[in-house]
Amino acid sequence: MIAYIRSAFFVVWFAVITMVVHIACLPLLLLPPRFTCAAARIWARLVLFGLKWLAGLGVEIRGEVPKGPVLVASKHFSAWETIALMAVLRYPSIVMKQSLRRLPVNGWYSRKMHMLFVDRTAGASALRGMAAGAARVLGQGRPVVIFPEGTRKKLHDPPDYKPGIAALYAQLQATCVPAAHNSGLFWSGAFLRRRGVITLEFLDPIPPGLPRREFMTTLQTRIETATKKLLEQGERQMAVLRAA
Repeated sequence: MIAYIRSAFFVVWFAVITMVVHIACLPLLLLPPRFTCAAARIWARLVLFGLKWLAGLGVEIRGEVPKGPVLVASKHFSAWETIALMAVLRYPSIVMKQSLRRLPVNGWYSRKMHMLFVDRTAGASALRGMAAGAARVLGQGRPVVIFPEGTRKKLHDPPDYKPGIAALYAQLQATCVPAAHNSGLFWSGAFLRRRGVITLEFLDPIPPGLPRREFMTTLQTRIETATKKLLEQGERQMAVLRAA
Protein backbone atom coordinates (compact mmCIF):
# COMPACT_ATOMS: atom_id res chain seq x y z
CA MET A 1 0.00 0.00 0.00
CA ILE A 2 2.82 2.43 0.90
CA ALA A 3 4.43 1.82 -2.49
CA TYR A 4 1.19 2.82 -4.24
CA ILE A 5 0.88 5.99 -2.14
CA ARG A 6 4.49 6.95 -2.88
CA SER A 7 3.91 6.21 -6.57
CA ALA A 8 0.83 8.42 -6.59
CA PHE A 9 2.84 11.33 -5.17
CA PHE A 10 5.46 10.81 -7.84
CA VAL A 11 2.89 10.68 -10.65
CA VAL A 12 1.53 14.05 -9.49
CA TRP A 13 5.08 15.45 -9.34
CA PHE A 14 5.84 14.13 -12.81
CA ALA A 15 2.66 15.64 -14.29
CA VAL A 16 3.16 19.04 -12.66
CA ILE A 17 6.86 19.31 -13.54
CA THR A 18 6.20 18.24 -17.11
CA MET A 19 3.37 20.73 -17.57
CA VAL A 20 5.31 23.63 -16.02
CA VAL A 21 8.47 22.96 -18.03
CA HIS A 22 6.56 22.46 -21.28
CA ILE A 23 4.74 25.77 -20.88
CA ALA A 24 7.65 27.80 -19.51
CA CYS A 25 10.04 26.63 -22.22
CA LEU A 26 7.86 27.28 -25.26
CA PRO A 27 9.88 30.42 -26.15
CA LEU A 28 12.99 28.22 -26.40
CA LEU A 29 11.56 26.72 -29.57
CA LEU A 30 12.54 29.98 -31.28
CA LEU A 31 16.17 29.66 -30.14
CA PRO A 32 18.97 27.26 -31.19
CA PRO A 33 18.44 23.60 -30.19
CA ARG A 34 21.00 23.68 -27.38
CA PHE A 35 18.64 25.74 -25.24
CA THR A 36 15.85 23.21 -25.59
CA CYS A 37 18.32 20.38 -24.91
CA ALA A 38 19.46 22.11 -21.72
CA ALA A 39 15.84 22.54 -20.58
CA ALA A 40 15.16 18.85 -21.28
CA ARG A 41 18.15 17.89 -19.15
CA ILE A 42 16.86 20.01 -16.27
CA TRP A 43 13.40 18.43 -16.64
CA ALA A 44 14.88 14.93 -16.55
CA ARG A 45 16.89 15.70 -13.41
CA LEU A 46 13.81 17.13 -11.73
CA VAL A 47 11.93 13.93 -12.55
CA LEU A 48 14.70 11.82 -10.99
CA PHE A 49 14.78 14.13 -7.96
CA GLY A 50 11.06 13.59 -7.39
CA LEU A 51 11.42 9.88 -7.98
CA LYS A 52 13.97 9.63 -5.17
CA TRP A 53 12.31 11.86 -2.60
CA LEU A 54 8.70 10.94 -3.22
CA ALA A 55 8.84 7.31 -4.36
CA GLY A 56 12.07 6.34 -2.58
CA LEU A 57 13.66 5.22 -5.85
CA GLY A 58 17.19 6.48 -6.44
CA VAL A 59 19.81 5.91 -9.10
CA GLU A 60 23.40 4.72 -9.10
CA ILE A 61 25.67 5.33 -12.09
CA ARG A 62 28.52 2.91 -12.73
CA GLY A 63 31.26 3.08 -15.32
CA GLU A 64 32.48 6.09 -17.25
CA VAL A 65 29.69 8.32 -18.54
CA PRO A 66 30.13 8.65 -22.33
CA LYS A 67 31.06 12.06 -23.66
CA GLY A 68 31.00 13.49 -27.14
CA PRO A 69 29.95 11.87 -30.42
CA VAL A 70 29.38 8.22 -29.50
CA LEU A 71 26.65 5.67 -30.09
CA VAL A 72 25.06 4.57 -26.79
CA ALA A 73 23.20 1.24 -27.02
CA SER A 74 20.99 0.60 -23.99
CA LYS A 75 18.80 -2.17 -22.65
CA HIS A 76 15.15 -1.08 -22.65
CA PHE A 77 12.70 -2.09 -19.88
CA SER A 78 10.76 1.10 -19.19
CA ALA A 79 10.50 4.86 -19.70
CA TRP A 80 13.00 5.34 -16.86
CA GLU A 81 16.11 4.81 -18.98
CA THR A 82 15.02 7.41 -21.53
CA ILE A 83 14.69 9.96 -18.71
CA ALA A 84 17.90 8.88 -16.98
CA LEU A 85 20.00 8.96 -20.14
CA MET A 86 18.68 12.43 -20.92
CA ALA A 87 19.70 13.53 -17.42
CA VAL A 88 23.14 11.91 -17.41
CA LEU A 89 24.37 12.39 -20.98
CA ARG A 90 25.05 15.80 -22.47
CA TYR A 91 22.33 16.62 -24.99
CA PRO A 92 21.70 13.14 -26.41
CA SER A 93 19.61 12.48 -29.51
CA ILE A 94 17.41 9.45 -28.88
CA VAL A 95 16.09 7.10 -31.56
CA MET A 96 12.27 7.08 -31.24
CA LYS A 97 9.33 5.60 -33.09
CA GLN A 98 7.76 7.80 -35.73
CA SER A 99 4.41 8.18 -33.94
CA LEU A 100 6.03 10.24 -31.15
CA ARG A 101 6.94 12.92 -33.69
CA ARG A 102 3.27 13.83 -34.11
CA LEU A 103 2.51 14.35 -30.42
CA PRO A 104 1.46 17.92 -29.57
CA VAL A 105 4.03 19.95 -27.60
CA ASN A 106 6.23 16.95 -26.76
CA GLY A 107 6.71 16.30 -30.45
CA TRP A 108 7.65 19.95 -30.99
CA TYR A 109 10.40 19.70 -28.41
CA SER A 110 11.63 16.35 -29.73
CA ARG A 111 11.95 17.72 -33.26
CA LYS A 112 13.72 20.83 -31.98
CA MET A 113 16.26 18.65 -30.15
CA HIS A 114 16.86 16.64 -33.34
CA MET A 115 15.63 13.38 -31.93
CA LEU A 116 15.77 10.58 -34.50
CA PHE A 117 12.38 9.26 -35.57
CA VAL A 118 12.10 5.86 -37.24
CA ASP A 119 9.21 4.54 -39.29
CA ARG A 120 9.48 0.82 -38.62
CA THR A 121 7.40 0.03 -41.72
CA ALA A 122 9.70 1.89 -44.12
CA GLY A 123 12.48 -0.72 -44.22
CA ALA A 124 15.85 0.27 -45.70
CA SER A 125 14.81 3.86 -46.39
CA ALA A 126 14.11 4.38 -42.68
CA LEU A 127 17.58 3.13 -41.82
CA ARG A 128 19.19 5.46 -44.35
CA GLY A 129 17.28 8.40 -42.95
CA MET A 130 18.20 7.48 -39.38
CA ALA A 131 21.88 7.09 -40.31
CA ALA A 132 21.92 10.49 -42.02
CA GLY A 133 20.28 12.14 -39.01
CA ALA A 134 22.62 10.38 -36.59
CA ALA A 135 25.65 11.52 -38.60
CA ARG A 136 24.48 15.13 -38.28
CA VAL A 137 24.03 14.74 -34.52
CA LEU A 138 27.46 13.17 -34.07
CA GLY A 139 28.89 16.00 -36.14
CA GLN A 140 27.53 18.38 -33.48
CA GLY A 141 29.54 16.50 -30.84
CA ARG A 142 26.42 14.92 -29.30
CA PRO A 143 25.77 11.26 -28.44
CA VAL A 144 23.11 9.16 -30.15
CA VAL A 145 21.07 6.78 -27.94
CA ILE A 146 19.49 3.68 -29.44
CA PHE A 147 17.67 0.72 -27.92
CA PRO A 148 19.02 -2.16 -30.03
CA GLU A 149 16.06 -4.47 -29.36
CA GLY A 150 13.74 -1.86 -30.83
CA THR A 151 11.15 -1.87 -28.07
CA ARG A 152 10.71 -2.39 -24.34
CA LYS A 153 11.33 -5.90 -23.08
CA LYS A 154 9.84 -7.71 -20.12
CA LEU A 155 12.11 -8.93 -17.35
CA HIS A 156 14.00 -12.09 -18.29
CA ASP A 157 12.72 -12.09 -21.88
CA PRO A 158 15.20 -13.69 -24.31
CA PRO A 159 17.32 -11.07 -26.12
CA ASP A 160 16.13 -9.90 -29.53
CA TYR A 161 18.74 -7.55 -31.00
CA LYS A 162 17.76 -6.03 -34.34
CA PRO A 163 20.22 -5.74 -37.26
CA GLY A 164 19.62 -1.99 -37.48
CA ILE A 165 22.11 -1.33 -34.69
CA ALA A 166 24.88 -3.09 -36.64
CA ALA A 167 24.07 -1.16 -39.81
CA LEU A 168 24.10 2.13 -37.91
CA TYR A 169 27.40 1.25 -36.21
CA ALA A 170 28.99 0.38 -39.56
CA GLN A 171 27.73 3.45 -41.41
CA LEU A 172 28.61 5.92 -38.68
CA GLN A 173 32.03 4.42 -37.94
CA ALA A 174 31.51 5.52 -34.35
CA THR A 175 32.46 4.10 -30.98
CA CYS A 176 29.55 2.24 -29.38
CA VAL A 177 29.07 2.31 -25.61
CA PRO A 178 26.78 -0.48 -24.30
CA ALA A 179 24.59 0.36 -21.29
CA ALA A 180 22.85 -2.03 -18.89
CA HIS A 181 20.46 -1.40 -16.01
CA ASN A 182 17.78 -3.02 -13.85
CA SER A 183 14.99 -0.44 -14.13
CA GLY A 184 12.37 -3.09 -14.93
CA LEU A 185 12.47 -4.34 -11.34
CA PHE A 186 11.53 -0.98 -9.84
CA TRP A 187 9.70 1.03 -12.53
CA SER A 188 6.72 -1.24 -13.04
CA GLY A 189 4.18 -0.40 -15.73
CA ALA A 190 2.58 3.02 -15.99
CA PHE A 191 2.14 3.62 -12.24
CA LEU A 192 3.98 1.55 -9.65
CA ARG A 193 7.45 2.67 -8.52
CA ARG A 194 9.12 0.35 -6.01
CA ARG A 195 11.53 1.63 -3.38
CA GLY A 196 15.22 0.97 -4.00
CA VAL A 197 18.08 2.05 -6.25
CA ILE A 198 18.17 1.54 -10.02
CA THR A 199 21.69 0.91 -11.27
CA LEU A 200 22.70 2.20 -14.70
CA GLU A 201 26.05 0.85 -15.86
CA PHE A 202 28.04 2.07 -18.84
CA LEU A 203 30.17 -0.80 -20.12
CA ASP A 204 33.48 -0.93 -21.97
CA PRO A 205 33.26 0.90 -25.31
CA ILE A 206 33.28 -1.07 -28.55
CA PRO A 207 35.68 0.60 -31.00
CA PRO A 208 34.57 1.29 -34.58
CA GLY A 209 35.44 -1.07 -37.41
CA LEU A 210 34.48 -4.50 -36.06
CA PRO A 211 32.90 -6.94 -38.52
CA ARG A 212 29.11 -7.05 -38.29
CA ARG A 213 28.80 -10.46 -36.62
CA GLU A 214 31.59 -9.76 -34.13
CA PHE A 215 30.03 -6.43 -33.22
CA MET A 216 26.58 -7.93 -32.66
CA THR A 217 27.96 -10.77 -30.54
CA THR A 218 30.10 -8.40 -28.46
CA LEU A 219 27.27 -5.92 -27.94
CA GLN A 220 24.67 -8.51 -26.95
CA THR A 221 27.04 -10.43 -24.69
CA ARG A 222 28.17 -7.33 -22.80
CA ILE A 223 24.68 -5.91 -22.31
CA GLU A 224 22.97 -9.18 -21.43
CA THR A 225 25.71 -10.36 -19.06
CA ALA A 226 25.74 -7.05 -17.19
CA THR A 227 21.93 -6.84 -17.16
CA LYS A 228 21.65 -10.31 -15.62
CA LYS A 229 24.04 -9.35 -12.82
CA LEU A 230 22.24 -6.06 -12.15
CA LEU A 231 18.86 -7.78 -12.03
CA GLU A 232 20.21 -10.32 -9.53
CA GLN A 233 21.64 -7.52 -7.39
CA GLY A 234 18.35 -5.63 -7.59
CA GLU A 235 16.33 -8.68 -6.57
CA ARG A 236 18.56 -9.15 -3.52
CA GLN A 237 18.14 -5.47 -2.67
CA MET A 238 14.36 -5.75 -2.90
CA ALA A 239 14.36 -8.83 -0.68
CA VAL A 240 16.32 -6.95 1.99
CA LEU A 241 13.93 -3.99 1.83
CA ARG A 242 10.90 -6.25 2.12
CA ALA A 243 12.38 -7.94 5.17
CA ALA A 244 13.26 -4.65 6.90
